[in-house]
Amino acid sequence: MRTVRALQRLSRVLRQSFSSGSAEKPMPGNSMLGHLTSKIKATGPISVAEYMREVLTNPVMGYYVQNDMLGPDGDFITSPEISQIFGELLGIWCLSEWMGAGKPSRFQLVEFGPGRGSLANDILRVFSQLRGALGGAAVSVHLVEVSPKLSQVQAQCLTGDQSQVSASEDEPVYRQGTTTTGLPISWYRNLDDVPRGFSIYLAHEFFDALPIHKFQGTEKGWREVMVDIDPDEPGKLRLVIVPAPTLASTQLIQADEKRRHVEVCPEGGVIVQLLANRIAEDGGAALIADYGHDGTKTDTFRGFKGHKLHDVLASPGSADLTADVDYSYLRRMAGATVACMGPVSQKDFLKNMGIDTRLQVLLRNCADPSTRAQLIQGYDMLTNPLKMGERFQFFTMLNHSLPKKGPAPLPVAGFSELGLS
Repeated sequence: MRTVRALQRLSRVLRQSFSSGSAEKPMPGNSMLGHLTSKIKATGPISVAEYMREVLTNPVMGYYVQNDMLGPDGDFITSPEISQIFGELLGIWCLSEWMGAGKPSRFQLVEFGPGRGSLANDILRVFSQLRGALGGAAVSVHLVEVSPKLSQVQAQCLTGDQSQVSASEDEPVYRQGTTTTGLPISWYRNLDDVPRGFSIYLAHEFFDALPIHKFQGTEKGWREVMVDIDPDEPGKLRLVIVPAPTLASTQLIQADEKRRHVEVCPEGGVIVQLLANRIAEDGGAALIADYGHDGTKTDTFRGFKGHKLHDVLASPGSADLTADVDYSYLRRMAGATVACMGPVSQKDFLKNMGIDTRLQVLLRNCADPSTRAQLIQGYDMLTNPLKMGERFQFFTMLNHSLPKKGPAPLPVAGFSELGLS
């Protein structure tokens, strides 16, 4: 646990180094750009991580707090909205890992950043259809969501009207209820508040939105890339390489780093270490699916607005900000307490899970030409290497002590071909 605490302390210090304390507090009438320029004038250039944190999760003006950004009318669309097959196969994956762990009597499904609730809804439908396979296991659902607005959307999707908001904002569980399939469901702001116990953790398009620090290799060593006011256009922001080392540039770069431009997400490292410890101590598994790479890419920081690329510094607060997940960093942060597999491409993961067979079953049972066309189009979007098939990567962390039938470890669904015989 010392490593987790050290990384947590570093993450807190990095956040506090550019905290809002000395700058004016955001008011509803202020623009995000005005708030950021005031902050920079008061404290100097801010890290890209602080910029992302303010733009995305500022409690008054944050993009995730104020907007419903998902779906055709939003700024991006996710795999669960594209095809029901995606969530169904992840539901099978969850059941597979629960069975592989010896069918524990208590089974928590934990999802980070659940979007509209579409993925959880598809998974719970699978659980309901395969209720017999679950036996008498006590299944519960736990959602980690920072956006009150999105939690309302998720509650409507997953419970209908069967949820209640906590009377106190200080309660760890700020919303709870019962799903339409009859399972208890709770909402939390942080992983720390989720009860301990055997859990399957899902993070789909979650880690890519966590704040990153950006670094550039120079003749004088590593320097941090920060956000500053453009001196030629005071109403605009720009990226600058600060001349002196920062706490982040001295602590977050690996000694053997070969790239000359690096993005590091310490908050992602904290979450992965917490997950690894929970999985090692309580059992379970985590599945992370996101835009990503295995320590090979450099500059991936970008914005999305209206399903199109958007300048990350233009109109802050009006667009989503994201950066590809560095799975080599997550693997390093997980350490030896868990077994890590991947990343593998979304195309390979879904094909290993039997997406081709599932598509054929759905097509055989569907006579409507429009629905059949949507199923085929969704399959192509998910698996085509030129679309989402290669861009998205899957990574898993597993408990070392999973039951084994022999000297070799059991194959893990999705990361090796799933036998359908």
